[in-house]
Amino acid sequence: MESFDIVVIGSGPGGYVAAIRAAQLGFKTAIIEKYATLGGTCLNVGCIPSKALLDSSEHFYNAKHKFEAHGISIGKMTVDMATMVKRKNDVVSQTCAGVEYLMKKNKITRYLGHGSFVDAHTISIKQDTTETQISAKYTIIATGSKPIIPANFNYDKKRIITSTEALNIVEIPKKMVVVGAGVIGLELSSVYARLGTQVTIIEYADKILPTMDSDCAKELQKSLKLMGIEFLLGHAVASVTAKSKSVNVTFAPKNGGESKQLEADYCLVAIGRRAYTDGLGLEKAGVLADEKGKIKVDGHLKTNIDHIYAIGDVINGPMLAHKASEDGVFVAETIAGQHPHLDYNLIPGVVYTWPEMSSVGQTEDELKAQGIPYKVGKFPMKALGRARASMDTEGLVKILAHKETDEILGTHIFGARAADLIMEAVSLMTFRASAEDAAIICHPHPTYTEAIKEAALDATESRPIHL
Repeated sequence: MESFDIVVIGSGPGGYVAAIRAAQLGFKTAIIEKYATLGGTCLNVGCIPSKALLDSSEHFYNAKHKFEAHGISIGKMTVDMATMVKRKNDVVSQTCAGVEYLMKKNKITRYLGHGSFVDAHTISIKQDTTETQISAKYTIIATGSKPIIPANFNYDKKRIITSTEALNIVEIPKKMVVVGAGVIGLELSSVYARLGTQVTIIEYADKILPTMDSDCAKELQKSLKLMGIEFLLGHAVASVTAKSKSVNVTFAPKNGGESKQLEADYCLVAIGRRAYTDGLGLEKAGVLADEKGKIKVDGHLKTNIDHIYAIGDVINGPMLAHKASEDGVFVAETIAGQHPHLDYNLIPGVVYTWPEMSSVGQTEDELKAQGIPYKVGKFPMKALGRARASMDTEGLVKILAHKETDEILGTHIFGARAADLIMEAVSLMTFRASAEDAAIICHPHPTYTEAIKEAALDATESRPIHL
C-alpha cells in the first residue's frame, strides 16, 4: 500500500488547487477523481461550459438586436446549435487538459476511481472491478455538490433536466420552463432566451436572487423581461411530468390559489445544490456531517478527526468555485504550519447574465438585521460616457458604508463587466478602505470603473460629480 502525506478526494477547483498547493509546499500528494477528466463540476459541467454558451449566445443576440444601431448590417442569421455546443466542448477539453498538465508538472499522483474511507487513514479507490488502497497522513475531502432534484420532479435527464443536460441540448427549444431564479437558473435562461426560446421562470421566493442585493436584482429582472423571459414569482411547483417530446409543469401560488399547468419542450430544474458525499464512507473514518449532509468543520476547515479536512461545496459557505480554491490553499498551508487568512465575507459572487451582476460583503437586509448603521451611495451606469458609447447603459453601482466609520461594508453592481468591476471593491474592502478612500482614487476616463468612484462620492458626501 502506497502512503502519501496528503490525499485529496475530488478534483474540482477546490481539490486540484489544494493538491497543487500541497505539492508546492513539499508534501507527497495524491488526488482521486472518479471521472475520466479532472476539474469537477466547474470545469466539466458548470462554470466553464456555461460561460462558453453565455458568450456564444450573447454574440448572436447582439448581432441580431444591436449591430444595426452601430451601422453594421448582417442580414438573415441562423444558429448552428451543434457547432455552438462543440465549441463549448472544445473549451472544456482544453481547460481540463490544463489541469492534467498541472498535476504532472507538480508531480501529483493521479488515481482514477471512486474514493472512499476504509478507516481514518486508509482510502479505497474502486474502478469497475478493480480496487486499490492507499494510506494518507492527511486527507482533504473536496467532493463538491450535485443538483437538488425532488422526487416529484421526475428527473429523467431527457426532458426534465438539470444544468448538466442543459449544456448539451443540440436544438433550440421553442419553450422552456426553468424552476428556480437563482444564479444557475438565470444564466441558463438567458442563454436560451437570447437564441429565441420562450422561457418561463417559476420561483418560490417573491424575488429573484433572494440572497443578493434587492436593487440590483430588480434591475436584472427588468433587463431579462425585456429579453422576453417571463417570471412567475411566489409560486410553488407541485410536479413535473415528461412525455416523449414535451413536459408538463404543475404549479400554484405558494400562499394558496388555483393550480395551473405549463407545457414546454424542457423543464430545467435549478433550485439549488447539495453536498455530495455519497459513498464516501464518512462513518468509517468517524467524520461528522450535519442534517443537510454538509461536513462539519472548525475555523481551520478541520473535521472532528484531526487529520481530515473538508473544503468547498461539502462544507458551509458560498457554493462557488473560487471559494473552494481559497479553501484548498488555506488547508494546505494550515497543514504546513503556516497561518493563512480566509474571510468568507470577502468572497465575491457573480451572475453571468448580460449585463452582469456582482456582489461582495453585506447587503442592506443583512446590515438591518444586525442593527449596523449604514449609508448608501448609488450611481447609474447610464450616466457614464463609456456606457453610452458601448450601448451598455443598464444598471448601477451601489456602495454600503458604515454610517460612523465610513468603512465599506458591501458593494453591489449590476452592469456591463460587473464581474470584473467587483474586484476593485474586493481589494478596497480587503484592506478595510472607507468610501472616501474609494472616492479619492483617480479612475481612467472613459471606463465603467468611474461608476465606483461616483457611488463612493455619493456615499461619502452625497456629491457625485456626473449626476
